[in-house]
Amino acid sequence: MKNTTSQNGFTLIELIIVMVILGIMAAVAVPRYLDSIENAEASAEDAVISSIRAGLKQAANYSLYTNGRASWPTNPFHALAEEVAGYTTNNTLADVDGEWTFFGAEGQTKISHQRADNSRYTWAYNKGTQDGDDAAVGALGERVLVTPAP
Repeated sequence: MKNTTSQNGFTLIELIIVMVILGIMAAVAVPRYLDSIENAEASAEDAVISSIRAGLKQAANYSLYTNGRASWPTNPFHALAEEVAGYTTNNTLADVDGEWTFFGAEGQTKISHQRADNSRYTWAYNKGTQDGDDAAVGALGERVLVTPAP
């Protein structure tokens, strides 16, 4: 009778090699995942700002048609057909993840958004001159980083 011992399972070196491979894969995947989240949030912001720009253009055209003068609303969010998810009217810089706000005094108004990583961005908004001979629609600025992610 032959006595053979059969060993089932993995050796320690095989397990260590698998762990090293998994560690390398995680080291490559995590930064790519974080970059994709950042890109997705920037794209979502771009979509909201684009819809605000389109709404402002439509509001100016409607104002031109009804009043004879193109003008933008005081609050750019009022130019939208539907409210933006996360929009609040607390008139301060956004301080909650996913929050959109409109704040500031006349001539120094801004749109703000806070991302999930707690970074905050603003866009300067000027409704323009609404009366007089120099009436003109305003301007919506570019994205500006206010508070970087921790």
